[in-house]
Amino acid sequence: MKDKRKYRYITATAVLAAVVVLLFTLNVFIGSVKISISDTIAALAGNSTDETAVRILWDMRLPRSVSVIILGGALALAGYLLQTFFHNPIAGPFVLGISSGAKMTVALVMIFLLGKSVRVSSAVMIAAAFIGAMTSMGFVLLMSRRINSMSMLVVSGVMIGYICSAVTELVVTFADDADIVNLHNWSQGSFSGMTWDNVRVMAVVVAITFVFIFLLSKPLSAYQLGDTYAKNMGVNVRMLRVLLVILSSVLSACIVAFAGPISFVGIAVPHIVKKLLGTAEPIMMIPACFLGGSAFCLFCDLLARTLLAPTELSISTVTAVFGAPVVLWVMVKHKKERPA
Repeated sequence: MKDKRKYRYITATAVLAAVVVLLFTLNVFIGSVKISISDTIAALAGNSTDETAVRILWDMRLPRSVSVIILGGALALAGYLLQTFFHNPIAGPFVLGISSGAKMTVALVMIFLLGKSVRVSSAVMIAAAFIGAMTSMGFVLLMSRRINSMSMLVVSGVMIGYICSAVTELVVTFADDADIVNLHNWSQGSFSGMTWDNVRVMAVVVAITFVFIFLLSKPLSAYQLGDTYAKNMGVNVRMLRVLLVILSSVLSACIVAFAGPISFVGIAVPHIVKKLLGTAEPIMMIPACFLGGSAFCLFCDLLARTLLAPTELSISTVTAVFGAPVVLWVMVKHKKERPA
């Protein structure tokens, strides 16, 4: 039985990795500007004389595709941590208002600094997003102590998200500077405008966070079976919860700082991956979730860029189309499994 589960895990992970490679290749080769396959290969190999093709591939498509892999994986992982923390199948950064809180603080900081002609660095954006994410998470945790119903907790998170989004839209709408008004596109969720400097920063943040999360695999496995079981196994439940809050907030902050809020990925992907693996064991779910999130976002970003080219759709519009049905299926399934 163990060998069968191991084989299924290896097969599913290999398939996810292959899908990520395939979609990454398609994202590099396909875009609103048509570049032939031979010219693309030449530009990637450094043998092209077409400066336009080189700039499009190396300065736009490649950093964008790499950032989608990093941030998509981080988003799915953040959703998995929140679902584990709250023991709720539809918990996620977007639904609980964490992404919206991060978006609000980033928008406020950017408007304040840009208004004073101060350059906004990646570190400042991540720090601002982290403060917003932690603030929203604090409100959600406060509500969780007063509300026993998980469905009402999700509703509370949605309300927090609406409030934060309303504040963001208000300050963006009434901003005077042209650069600040362009924040509207970011506030809807977008992977456009990524640079290699952005990629380096997000890669370091997400990689370090991923390592910490993976090291928590054993305590998380015990925590999934209940607080009492985890305590009996020697797990410091309070410390584990603090770490889950911090790590999920760091991931959410990194995503929002660079790409804005992206809906449904954090909820839908962990369930899809769990179905593929046939297990919810953290040591297997953590890397597979990352790959699943990367594949899902690469696919959605490809559609967002090419479906109505040269017009680009908001990434959240596309992720909602594919993610919302999964969430509805999870809710119906969860309702059926609950005892009458």
